[in-house]
Amino acid sequence: MCLRLLLLLALCSAGPAAAALTLSLRGSWRIRSGNGSLELPGKVPGCVHSALFQRRLIQDPYYRFNDLKYRWITLDNWTYSKNEIPFDISKWQQVNLVFEGIDTVANVLLNNVSVGKMDNMFRRYSFDITHVIKAVNFIELHFQSAVLYARNRSEAHTCYEVPPKCPPPVQKGECHVNFIRKEQCSFSWDWGPSFPTQGIWKDVRIEAYNICHLDYFTFSPVYDNNIQEWNLEIDSSFHVVSSKPVFGQAIVVIPELQTQRTYSIELKHGKRIVKLFVKINKNITVKTWWPHGHGNQTGYNMTVLFKLDGGLSFERSAKEYGVK
Repeated sequence: MCLRLLLLLALCSAGPAAAALTLSLRGSWRIRSGNGSLELPGKVPGCVHSALFQRRLIQDPYYRFNDLKYRWITLDNWTYSKNEIPFDISKWQQVNLVFEGIDTVANVLLNNVSVGKMDNMFRRYSFDITHVIKAVNFIELHFQSAVLYARNRSEAHTCYEVPPKCPPPVQKGECHVNFIRKEQCSFSWDWGPSFPTQGIWKDVRIEAYNICHLDYFTFSPVYDNNIQEWNLEIDSSFHVVSSKPVFGQAIVVIPELQTQRTYSIELKHGKRIVKLFVKINKNITVKTWWPHGHGNQTGYNMTVLFKLDGGLSFERSAKEYGVK
């Protein structure tokens, strides 16, 4: 049986005793061209093309042959920077710099110290900056042209050919798109021009915490054909900075399925995965989700509450998730 998880809305919160801080770095940054001849403000989330267009330094990239006219933007190596970021390090055991989405190849420096490299547009990056962050901080992201990066990777790959080397000539696109983890259509497609952008395309923030932190939370429905029963598998990743084990409970509640389960958990120092297997009473009918026109789109609400030592708590909620 095919399984599908539709997570339309996910909410999260940490209890007051979590002593956690999130400092958003969205908003105004500075953007600089490779040789420093061009510098301008830019919004984050955003990209170089949109910043240039908003400042009227380029015309509409979609007008006539502007995709070719503005190819120089793609071939340059741009730098994003943000300065005078205040932070009180004395309160925190762990501080991370988190990027939800980078487009695409970049080296990140905090206070002129390299703290991480990125080369994948589709993943989240988190870098430990506990020993680098200061009272006032300066962040730089040195981007590399996605086109040049893909070309270099292709030239370094001599074992076998990776097709297609280039798109059809009529698309006037860029080559070697299969050598970079980036939105494929940005190198051109049959329905759109080539704009291999650079920028911070999702949220960026500083996260600080004590004791422990819930890094990610995911779940999936599982159907057991042998006993004709639905179950739920929940995976949660914690980063424990406390030198002592942290004890507590995980409470899972799915009201529509009349399900509530409580699990004892122990979190030791370091990165820890907590796996929960939630059995759904086979006497409860689980209504599956169907595409439009083929049936109902039944959704279920679920809440998972982690109650840990010292009043520390984390809650994750899923609204209207479906199973198929």
